Amino acid sequence: MTMSERTGFGAAEAETILRRACALANVEPDGIKMLRFGDHAVFRINGGRIVSRVGRSADRLPSVRREVSVAKWLAAENYPAARLATEAEQPVVIDGHPVTFWEGLADGDTYATTREMGELLRRLHELKPPEFPLPELRPFGSVERRIESASIPIGTRTYLASLADELAAEYGRLRFALPLGPIHGDFNIGNVLRDGEGRPNVIDLDGFAMGPREWDLMHTAMYYDSFGWHTETEYANFVQGYGFDVREWSGYPVLRRVRELLMVTWLSQNAGASPQAAEEVEKRVETLRSGGSRRDWAPF
Repeated sequence: MTMSERTGFGAAEAETILRRACALANVEPDGIKMLRFGDHAVFRINGGRIVSRVGRSADRLPSVRREVSVAKWLAAENYPAARLATEAEQPVVIDGHPVTFWEGLADGDTYATTREMGELLRRLHELKPPEFPLPELRPFGSVERRIESASIPIGTRTYLASLADELAAEYGRLRFALPLGPIHGDFNIGNVLRDGEGRPNVIDLDGFAMGPREWDLMHTAMYYDSFGWHTETEYANFVQGYGFDVREWSGYPVLRRVRELLMVTWLSQNAGASPQAAEEVEKRVETLRSGGSRRDWAPF
């Protein structure tokens, strides 16, 4: 029987699935260590030489298959991004859960500069679309499922569902300044890591889609002006690297609220298993309700 969010997919279940996938992919499961837990459980294997991603449930399979195709496309384009780590067919599917294996990047904790991020993102947006189809960006595609499955109070659930409806209508009226094309979908400082030779590489490729380029610029802008996680200089360097400041676009406030909603609903998936996550969700929801400062949102 496939495990899902409702039946308590957690760290222990994810590691069990990973060990079974290792056997099928001919990967030695040495020194397994969890890195993070969200839409995927992400593990470091063998001191970080391999990084594995375990999908929460079977509904991740289409996006993971697309992620594998994207990785092969970017490799063919010689674009610096995550590379598949085994010759075994990927993803490996265990009880419906898709599992992938990737080459580790140094210690996995050394990030690119914001200037490098901007330059890499500009290069990505300049690529021609791949020969295989990328889906259209659907910002609200996972929101309902996340809200329904999350272990959160009914009042929080109702508020988030109502806010999602409101923002979906506002998003539909946006007029974008940049052309549509291939986008990463979750471009942020945590997804641009240095390899063993110090070169920055883009990771987490499962969110690739066809959509507005502004979407990929949002996290870095918000990390600066909403959360204070980037300095003014760091953000200025990102803008110089890319060549466009998304905060000057008229639709920025709407897209910022959409991104904030997604950050909350993403974290809500872990509310049932983590008291810290549950507390953070309620704190974030209160600021969404009140319009208060986001500066005390904790990174997860």
